[in-house]
Order: sequence, then structure tokens, then C-alpha cells
Amino acid sequence: MALRVFNTLSEKLEEFTPLEGNAVRMYTCGPTVYDYVHIGNLRTFTFQDILRRWLRYRGYSLRHVMNITDVDDKIIRNAMAQGKTIRDYTAEYEKAFLEDAATLRLERPEFLVRATDHIPEMIEAILKLGEKGYTYESEGSVYYRIAAFAGYGKLSHIDFSGQRPGARVDLDEYDKADARDFVLWKRRKGDEPYWDGPLGPGRPGWHIECSVMAMKYLGETLDIHAGGVDLTFPHHENEIAQSEALTGKPFARFWLHAEHLMVEGQKMAKSLGNFYTLRDLVGMGYQPEAIRYLLASVPYRKKLNFTFEGLRAAAAAVERLRNFKLRLESEVFPTGASPEVTARTAQAVRAFEEALDEDLNTAEALAAIFDYLRDANTRMDAGAFPAGNAPEALDLLERFDRIFDVLRPSASKAAISDEEVEALIAERTAARKARDFARADEIRALLLEKGIVLEDTREGVRWKRK
Repeated sequence: MALRVFNTLSEKLEEFTPLEGNAVRMYTCGPTVYDYVHIGNLRTFTFQDILRRWLRYRGYSLRHVMNITDVDDKIIRNAMAQGKTIRDYTAEYEKAFLEDAATLRLERPEFLVRATDHIPEMIEAILKLGEKGYTYESEGSVYYRIAAFAGYGKLSHIDFSGQRPGARVDLDEYDKADARDFVLWKRRKGDEPYWDGPLGPGRPGWHIECSVMAMKYLGETLDIHAGGVDLTFPHHENEIAQSEALTGKPFARFWLHAEHLMVEGQKMAKSLGNFYTLRDLVGMGYQPEAIRYLLASVPYRKKLNFTFEGLRAAAAAVERLRNFKLRLESEVFPTGASPEVTARTAQAVRAFEEALDEDLNTAEALAAIFDYLRDANTRMDAGAFPAGNAPEALDLLERFDRIFDVLRPSASKAAISDEEVEALIAERTAARKARDFARADEIRALLLEKGIVLEDTREGVRWKRK
């Protein structure tokens, strides 16, 4: 079965093939490094990670570029308030993003590029747009003339025919459906940091940054451009206008956008007290693998409602997977092999792959795995799972974990004493007797995170350090 993805540009599911050979040229929008990234950002980055892993699983080679936006209005304002240079201010948050990405097991793109390292190329692109008649100057700033680009609106599917010609927006971001000419080069104000050159003292606008960096590393036409749904307009719409005006060629063939993350059914906001970073959640004792599992569990084009109940359920799901793997590796099964089990395992592999081929349907892919776990555990309990079938079951888990990457426990943050282990085991035993299986699973997951493996036997609970 071929990979099919929903293309925002066509509003259709389309079969994906690269433009040239087996190599996929993909650009994804990275963080704006003015603060720590929150779990809404990380939902999008996790989707992008699942996408790149699945492309590689399907045999494609990958040339993936992610940008670091390290200059915009917020960054300049905050850096000046703290008396820092832009680079010194953003370095802290860029480092934090890379640490968070590693904690969440997000693969590093082949190219991670900073906007401020590409200012000369941006100036050159703006000058070329001017030569082609797409720009005008006003009060020292250079603007893109939207009316000059006939295809404006084809990505967001918004009708801009009634826009006011000549109205301008000077900010990096503006309201949805507010289609005014946008700034390409923003003149310096007051004591702001600036770059000099043919356009005068100032800095690039946000939108030109991505166009220039994407085309520098990937060429004039990309295979995939991905990001959060909030970037569809104006950012990605403006990228198309700039890039296609420069080259006369399609900028990106497939546009993929991840939906928003809600928190307990509400929009995440600091004012609502429901704003969380990865560091917040890890500080509360949640495993990064459980957070990753939850962020990946809902298909990317559906809104994800983040709840702490859901996070606890994700931790329990990860623990079930680990327990099954441990059982395959350590339990003594009957000799031989069952053709029926082999067929069932092959069917699970097919269902897993078909789900991800269908627009990265992670929910269906997980369902295929857990249906198999239930069937296999039932056979094991009945003595009907032969030892010869264990390798193919482990192969299924390896295929699963190439994409979801949650089976390996994170390195222990702190050592745990024998006394603490015994106390937690006693609490887990009490929870199981009270039929509080969620708490029992949480304790087992916590111990596993700290390198403690439990084995439930007829004689009681045994444990060992990994």
C-alpha cells in the first residue's frame, strides 16, 4: 500500500511520491526561541518526527531542514529589556529546545538552520523580488505587494478579493484573514539591533526567512512542507507568494498541518493556568515516553485534548508494551512454532503499516498493536504461544518502536535505594488488592524509569536492577 497524506493545498488525500527518485526534501517550521517550547509546540514537533520516521521506514532517504527563528519582534523586545544581544538571548532557549527535543526523542533534522545566519541571502531575495515588481518601500521598510501575486490564498483557501490595496502590516504575525501587504525588510526603530546593506539598517521579516532557508538547502520545489495549522495563514501563504514569485515554480508539492492541542478542553494559556512545558511535566514525575506517546496517539489532523488522566493512561499503555516485551524475552514458552500465531503476527504488521500509510493514522496503528498484545497474552496464558513465535513478535515491537520510540526507559534522574523500592512495591501490591490498577501500573512504570524491573511470580514480586 502506498503512503497517502492529506495535502492542505488540494484539500485531498493524495498518494505521496518524491519529485526526484527516492529522496524526500522536507522543510518543517521549528521554534521561535524567545521562551521554552510548550506542549502545543511539541505536539507539532512530535507529528513531524513521526512523519520523518515513517518516510524512512518506507525506504525513502531524507533531506530534512528545520529552521530556528532567532529574530522577530518578541525576541528583539525581550533581548533589549534584558540588555543582551540577540544571539546571547536566544542561545539559552535554543539550547533548551534541543534538550527538550532529545528528551522527547525527536530525531535531529539533517539541517537545523538559524535565521540570523542567512541575512545576506534574505537581502538578495528581497532585492530580486523588487526587480520583479513585487515590492515597494514605505518609511524605510520594504513590503510585499500581495495584489501582484495572482495565486494568493490558494493554500488557506480564503477569498482575498475584497482586500484593501496598499494597506500594510508591520508585525511578524497578524490576525487570521487579515490579508494586508506584509513586511519583507523592517527598518530599524530606535536602538534596535540591526543589519545593514542595500536595504538600509533593519532586519528581515519572519516570512522571508523560511522561504530563503528552505530553497537554499532544498532547491526551488520542496516535496513536503509541514507545520502547525496556525501557520497555514499568514505564514505559509506568504512563503508561497514570496517563493513562487522568485522562481515561477511550485514552492512545495505537499503541505501537511497538525491541529491544535487543547488542555482539559480549553485553549492553553498562561492566564488560564493550564500552560505546560515538557520540563513542567517531567518535573511532576511523568516519563518523557508517556508524554511522547500521548502527543503521538491522536492523528495529527485531529485536535488533541491533553488531560492528566490521558497522560496517566499513556504511562499505563507504555508499561503494557514494556511488560509484553519483557514477557517475550524472559518467559519460558512451549517448544515449536504455530503457523496460526505467525499469521496473526503478520496480520498485525500489515494493519500497523496500513494505518500509518493512511495519512499517519497513529490511533489505528496503536490499535493494531494493542489488539495483537491482547491476543498474544491470552495465548501465552493458555500455553498456546510457542517459543518459535517470540522472534516475530519481537520484530513487530521493533517495527512499532522505530516510529513511536517509547519502549526504552529514559535514563534514571536519580538513584533509588532498596528500601524505596520495597516501599513502592508494597504500595503497588496494596493498590492491586484494592483493584486500583492504574496506580499499580504507574508505580511499575516509575520503578522501570529508575532502572528497576519487576517480575510477578506465584511466590510474589521479584525485582532487579537493569
